[in-house]
Amino acid sequence: MTVLLALLAAPMGPPPIIGSPPDQRRGDQMRAAQARREGNLSLREIEARVVPTMRDSQYIGFDYDAGAAIYTLKFLRNGTVIWVEVDGRTGRVIGRTDG
Repeated sequence: MTVLLALLAAPMGPPPIIGSPPDQRRGDQMRAAQARREGNLSLREIEARVVPTMRDSQYIGFDYDAGAAIYTLKFLRNGTVIWVEVDGRTGRVIGRTDG
């Protein structure tokens, strides 16, 4: 009983981070919107091209590299994360982690 009370009283530390922090996601969204204004494809256009090709996978979000104009769409399939890199200028898939 004393051990249980000691465990309950111990500091727990910060909660685990799941996915990208909110500030990073907001930043990616703002950079993607700016890229759209500069003539690149929008996130919605990229998603419309890629998400239907990822059957049996759950779409869980994206990252955007403004310097390279590359969207990285993240999917989950059978407990494995799959990253699909897409050229934001052309919409062409340029990389994928699951081969």
